Amino acid sequence: MWWIVVSLIVLGIILMLVEMLLIPGVGVAGFLSLGSLVAACWYAFADISPAAGWWTLLVSVVVLAVLLFFALRAKTWKRFELRTEVTSRVGTEAEKVHVGDRGIAFTRLAPLGTGRFGTVSCEVKSHDNTMVAAGTPVEVVAIEENKPVVKPVNQE
Repeated sequence: MWWIVVSLIVLGIILMLVEMLLIPGVGVAGFLSLGSLVAACWYAFADISPAAGWWTLLVSVVVLAVLLFFALRAKTWKRFELRTEVTSRVGTEAEKVHVGDRGIAFTRLAPLGTGRFGTVSCEVKSHDNTMVAAGTPVEVVAIEENKPVVKPVNQE
């Protein structure tokens, strides 16, 4: 009869570890774990003896307390944490373009699009929010939020 109680306690521990480590936040394994531990206590009280029930309850509470202690330690979760760091930058091509540079509207600017200045291609904005056709020569008149603002060269 003890093997049933021990099996239910071991099942409860395994399910609680699954809940904490493999599928946290779902709750199904956690509820099954608690159900298994409650069933172990109930079985010990009902079919073995009240003393065995109290010992089973004490073991279950101690096991849950130890699992909770190790789960809440900060170093426990540091082992599962991703330690890589993103060092890449987006939009660094626009830093190579300066006021006064001339190029072409590589795509249609409506009012945003791509401009090409020599070998540098970057996102540009039309200075007056009008459409500029692709292939139109443009000149950088300002830089706003790291984005060149351009106007067609024939509009002076």
